[in-house]
Amino acid sequence: MFRRDFVARVLGATMVPSFSPPSSTRQAGSVRVDGARLNRHLAELATFGRSATGTNRVAYTEADLAGRSYVMDLMRSARLEVRVDPAGNIFGRRDGREAGRPVILFGSHIDSVPDGGNYDGDVGALGAIEVAHTLADRRIVTRHPIEVVVFQNEEGGTVGSKLMATGVTEAELERVARSGKTIREGIGIIGGDLNRLAEARRKPGDLLCYFELHIEQGGTLDEAGIQIGVVEGIVGIRWFEVTIEGFANHAGTTPMDRRRDAMLAAARLTVAVNQVVRTNPGRQVGTVGRISAVPGTVNVIPGRVILTIDLRDLSTEKLTMLTSRFQEEAGKIAAETGTTIKFREMSTNDPAPADPRLRGIVARSADALGLTHRDLPSAAGHDAQEVARIAPVGMIFVPSVRGISHSPEELSRPEDITNGANVLLGAVLAADRGL
Repeated sequence: MFRRDFVARVLGATMVPSFSPPSSTRQAGSVRVDGARLNRHLAELATFGRSATGTNRVAYTEADLAGRSYVMDLMRSARLEVRVDPAGNIFGRRDGREAGRPVILFGSHIDSVPDGGNYDGDVGALGAIEVAHTLADRRIVTRHPIEVVVFQNEEGGTVGSKLMATGVTEAELERVARSGKTIREGIGIIGGDLNRLAEARRKPGDLLCYFELHIEQGGTLDEAGIQIGVVEGIVGIRWFEVTIEGFANHAGTTPMDRRRDAMLAAARLTVAVNQVVRTNPGRQVGTVGRISAVPGTVNVIPGRVILTIDLRDLSTEKLTMLTSRFQEEAGKIAAETGTTIKFREMSTNDPAPADPRLRGIVARSADALGLTHRDLPSAAGHDAQEVARIAPVGMIFVPSVRGISHSPEELSRPEDITNGANVLLGAVLAADRGL
């Protein structure tokens, strides 16, 4: 589909008014999603952006537009009222039977990383649509309105959910996405409206809660043979850029005891980060993921090295403590190597704990289905961490085979995906009855 056709279709989208549910709900204890339909839809979505090197449905590309058109068609088939908000997020709504109640929101995203897989985000987005489809098929009407959401550009920094929950700055709108388009340009491409961005914001109280089904993106569930993960929360993430200044000099004529080697200091700091993280009790992780040397020549001692640190944990206090320890170790290394080491904080996302009530609802939903479950944190970022700023959130994980994610080899088994969607269905109904 060409972009102009897609945008015209978005702007002209209207609700399908033919669904006329009964005024009271049926008993929903035996209701199950159509797993075959859900997994078929996942396979169909995977064709948008498919390439020899993996899935390339990066936000604001033609493949993204085609995928978005496809999921909007699925929403209409599920008898949801479809709209694109000014931020470019896709919503499918069905009113509840009791006016004035806050919305139960559930969904995820469908954009991918470059050369990614077919499950990250997709399982949650299409699982949510399947839940709504199942409710429509069984003529079950909730007390609260329900909305299925497909957030835009999650992989580029949870852009869509951030626009809905807190908004972004003008500088963030100018950030260039992986597609080569700025966020500002991308919003226009996918049918949003930059002049009405404030209207995309939801206030505390607008949402009863938010559920997100997702693949684990780690190997804990798969290795243990556990069917469902009850997410305790989404870890806080701190990114640092560390600049180490030494003195560039000849690699052959400078004696070892007269060097101010920035690379040596960088190597020692890399080891120190690993040791600090590993020697403190807990589930925190730390990574030196990028390193560059100046002048970067074989026969010159590096005079400057820039490296990055990625630090993650569920506790803000733990993040602060570990950051201090990194800086203490850096001070010692600088003194011993004749260098200077400076930290610059690139990005901070605070931890987003899941609501205890929603965790209980998810666990009981799994129990009712006879599924094994385990509490675990999410070490990856998700749209739920942005929504948590304005509403209670709960997350459901299904196993990732061998813990692989953001890769063409990413895989979650059809039966696990179906299990996750059934837990989501049960959680939505339980929240509607008693949250």
